Amino acid sequence: MKEQLMKKNKKNSKKSFLFLSLVILGTILTSIWVPEKSSLIWQTSFDYFKQMAMVFPAILILMGLFTVWISKEFVMTHLGESSGIKGIAVAFFLGAIPTGPIFIAFPMAQALHKKGASYTNIVVFLSAWACIKIPQELMELQFMGAKFMLARLGMTIIFITLMGMIINKLMNKKMINNEPKRTKK
Repeated sequence: MKEQLMKKNKKNSKKSFLFLSLVILGTILTSIWVPEKSSLIWQTSFDYFKQMAMVFPAILILMGLFTVWISKEFVMTHLGESSGIKGIAVAFFLGAIPTGPIFIAFPMAQALHKKGASYTNIVVFLSAWACIKIPQELMELQFMGAKFMLARLGMTIIFITLMGMIINKLMNKKMINNEPKRTKK
């Protein structure tokens, strides 16, 4: 079991390194092909890297605390396959409260998945993080009015929920199709 985990981590590390290498290569090639935008490309890349470097330690700490403090049973009960509408509501709530860049949500979504959260609730969590923020809703109310805010929020909730259910079905179907065939002896 430990060997499998080490092989998987090594494979994931190789994929991450390959992706980073491709991004750096793409940045270099784009700078060469579009030299008038070169300084803007490098400045934007550096700014993004700086933002990631400042946030990454906090993400690691939060993920460590999440792993220790939140049990697998708790996640499976409140966000698992059998959590139903309650799980969707919890996922919306968890996604709508934080105010931070979306890349913070992905490690949390991975941790939720490892602890047994359903794909529906992971999609709802990520989508709520991206589309529904309580401060954003208050600003939208102030500038666009209650009718607009409620219509957009209602449609967002409906379509995020449908999207989560569809992805859950597709992913579960994929998992079933990828199971090794068992032969009778």
